[in-house]
Amino acid sequence: MVAADAPRDVPGNRPSHAKPLELPKTRSRAYSSHGGAYYVGDSAKLLTSRAFSGLKGRVQLLVTSPPYPLNEKKSYGNLTGGEYLRWMESLAPVFSDLLTDDGSIVIEVGNSWEPNRPVQSLLALEALLAFTKAKGANLRLVQQFVCYNPSRLPSPASWVTVKPMRTVDSFTHVWWLAKTDTPKADNRKVLRPYSKAMRDLLKRGAYNAGRRPSEHAVSETGFLNDRGGSIAHSLFELEPLEAHREVRLPNAFSFSNTASKDFFHAACKERGIVPHPARMPLGLASFFIEFLTDAGDLVLDPFGGSNTTGYAAALANRRWVAIDAQEDYVEQSKLRFFDPQLKKNSKP
Repeated sequence: MVAADAPRDVPGNRPSHAKPLELPKTRSRAYSSHGGAYYVGDSAKLLTSRAFSGLKGRVQLLVTSPPYPLNEKKSYGNLTGGEYLRWMESLAPVFSDLLTDDGSIVIEVGNSWEPNRPVQSLLALEALLAFTKAKGANLRLVQQFVCYNPSRLPSPASWVTVKPMRTVDSFTHVWWLAKTDTPKADNRKVLRPYSKAMRDLLKRGAYNAGRRPSEHAVSETGFLNDRGGSIAHSLFELEPLEAHREVRLPNAFSFSNTASKDFFHAACKERGIVPHPARMPLGLASFFIEFLTDAGDLVLDPFGGSNTTGYAAALANRRWVAIDAQEDYVEQSKLRFFDPQLKKNSKP
């Protein structure tokens, strides 16, 4: 736990350009910082309460990683089987009601396996269908992303290492949903740096034009327009950032080897705190915040955990709200807002 005398309002000021939105001031509010506030409690109950009614129609992006549909209970709480499916479906109209007309929902969900069987469960896919088709939610799947971690430990261990029958389950699903076919989005804000080959092509000013075997006709100048980077892909590779390897952000996120060296992890270690075991990658949250929102927009994470989303929103000068049922995770998340990286975003 963070020291008992930790301030209720931790460092940081509300961005001067933020929209005039009053965040709920309730007993469930644990702290506020950098244009946002964190609340302790059941997210569905809080978000449908009178105190939170002012958020309806104001959330531009709901980005979260809810408890995965695992077969065993984890310390951070998770449901299993049909109970998980019904729970996910019940959340859809609650979340949809909070969105602006052109707002988005981004949910990261991992895979699950059938109990004591080397067979992958369909629960994650069934949850997507139930959530998307939930009565009163009016949602549609805009696009699916895959979050691939080549450094992930071998799992499920029973069928990968103990009995070498399956390959490593190394990815999670990321689903982007909205109430409209055209939610706010601009891929020019999340361009990847050009590859060396593309930089050389632009410098050279020429390439092999003409018709390809695929029957696509490549013009003589179509690839000579320097747009500042290439359009991001729907596959995110979460990997260690090695000194000898060219990094093409935002597709390559610092995850496996460097996540343990960031400010939050170091602050937890210094205080003897065990950090949340299922933290969302910072790069993943930052990508969608940049892609789907503008400065001053409101970002919500109803399963905030260690509050990666709130921190990423603060870095990008967005308003934020986070909720979690476990007070110890909310408490440890305060450490994020002592990160010196946030100082340059603070307004006098």
